[in-house]
Amino acid sequence: MKPKSITGKLFVWRLRNIRQREFVLLLSIIIGIGSGLAAVVLKNTLYYTNYLLTNGFKFEHSYYLYLAYPLIGITLTVLFIRYLLKDNISHGVSKVLYAMSRNNGYIRPHNTWSSLVACTLTLGFGGSVGPEAPIVLTGSSIGSSLARVFRLDYKTTTLLIGCGAAGAIAGIFEAPIAGAIFVIEILMLDLTLTTLIPLLITTVTASLVSYLLMGNEVLFNFTLSNPFVLKHIPFYLLLGAFTGLVSVFFIRGSLWAEELLGRISLKWRIPVAGIILSGLIFIYPSLFGEGYTILKEVINGNGSIIGNPLFFGTLKEIPWLFLSIVFLLILSKVIAMAVTQGAGGIGGTFAPSLFVGGISGFFFANLINQLFGINLSLSNFALVGMAGVMAGVMHAPLTAIFLIAEITGGYGLLTPLMIVATSAYLTSHIFEKHSIYARQLALRKELITHDKDKAVLTLMTIRQLIETNYARVDPSATLGEMVKVVAKASRNVFPVVDAEGKFYGIVLLDNIREIMFDQSLYDVTYVKDLLFMPDYSIDPDDTMDMVIQQFQSSDRYNLPVIKDGKYVGFLSKGTVFSQYRAMLKRFSDD
Repeated sequence: MKPKSITGKLFVWRLRNIRQREFVLLLSIIIGIGSGLAAVVLKNTLYYTNYLLTNGFKFEHSYYLYLAYPLIGITLTVLFIRYLLKDNISHGVSKVLYAMSRNNGYIRPHNTWSSLVACTLTLGFGGSVGPEAPIVLTGSSIGSSLARVFRLDYKTTTLLIGCGAAGAIAGIFEAPIAGAIFVIEILMLDLTLTTLIPLLITTVTASLVSYLLMGNEVLFNFTLSNPFVLKHIPFYLLLGAFTGLVSVFFIRGSLWAEELLGRISLKWRIPVAGIILSGLIFIYPSLFGEGYTILKEVINGNGSIIGNPLFFGTLKEIPWLFLSIVFLLILSKVIAMAVTQGAGGIGGTFAPSLFVGGISGFFFANLINQLFGINLSLSNFALVGMAGVMAGVMHAPLTAIFLIAEITGGYGLLTPLMIVATSAYLTSHIFEKHSIYARQLALRKELITHDKDKAVLTLMTIRQLIETNYARVDPSATLGEMVKVVAKASRNVFPVVDAEGKFYGIVLLDNIREIMFDQSLYDVTYVKDLLFMPDYSIDPDDTMDMVIQQFQSSDRYNLPVIKDGKYVGFLSKGTVFSQYRAMLKRFSDD
């Protein structure tokens, strides 16, 4: 019977007319158009929302509005999510990673638009976050939805999700190479022609859509006035180490602040966060919004007052005090970002990491110039500092290198970009083994990596492999009653379970074989005298890696699955490894 639904007809038509490889390439173009349009929409909604709220205002005269707007935006975001959307859409990149590792590539369709709305409410009203993570979730949702419509397998689904994420980054930054590398480094897709070609097609398409609709204006127009100086390499190495340490604070400080806010009831969380955020913005007006305006001025050598003129006055003219103000700005941006997200605002860490990196490079060059009386380029060091913090926070040095080079046109600084990004990543990796996106997933053993063995184990779930067709016996049953159960059973392992499901142990057929035919023992021997508690058992919430270790340590073929003392079923080594082989074939490249 032919399917009646539109999606069913599309599925059949595609199978008959387009081969798989060509179809994936076609979908990558469609995803590129969709993610590029989404990036353009988000750019414009953010710009016009911010323009309507702040046009004609000067901080000195209307600072109270700047302090109130972020609180209003976060409140509207929380209301939108809680009462209209009724779903958690925070931490967009982590959501994509989770969908790929534990949710079979499924991302809810509403994410194609809901993240854009929530991000506009948060960031448009001055929340101290970035727009990149929401747009990544939007692009990934487009890829996931298309894969679901055409009933594609897991491997192709993850590729299309990656294409959506890559297209989103390429569209919002007009940086096609960085978009593709971002997916390979952050979402951890394998670097093969099967993945690379669709990714590049998507990123180029998204960049073209953004360029055609928005022009060739990029975030930072940078003209290299001070070329790379070879003798400054030691200072670039030191900057890499410094930004690596800043990255560690960025990761730990933001997660700590969010966790702290999470302990406060929702009733008080938004007011508390609003007071903190407003206070930080009052001291540092550059914390209002993503901070690209002040960052652009710093990189182009026009950075002036970073603190509040009402608060600091002319103190910026005192070099060491100015440096202290700048250093505190670095710390404050991390807290402002975490407070915005912890209170319920929607945004990402891309822009904050660029901001913190740029200010860190600016601070470092100023500090070295003051200490040693040399003349390091403030704009050059601010630029490469952006790459350093991004590489350290995201554990993605290649993404940082090419993103900064593409959006600034600063290829003349490619060598210092590589030095700083690499050294920052290595420094950060000493203290933090996972990026800010992957840290919590890794702690829960839910993170897919480039290691195929670990990736397959992550994708496997215990509950799908539990076997429940084992004949149960009650601990109070006699040997005679058990023999009747054995006669009808197809297994040689018998779980001992009472009427309430409590697990007491197991009886092995081999252990009762010699007495089961002695009828004189039928009424005087009880199951409770024959059972034993196995040394190893499995919890349904254990990871598959833990299960493999249990099988290896116990040398058993079957292990009981127990939850809170209750019997659930058994897991057999044969079933596990059969599923592992099937998943490995499904996961591996053609």
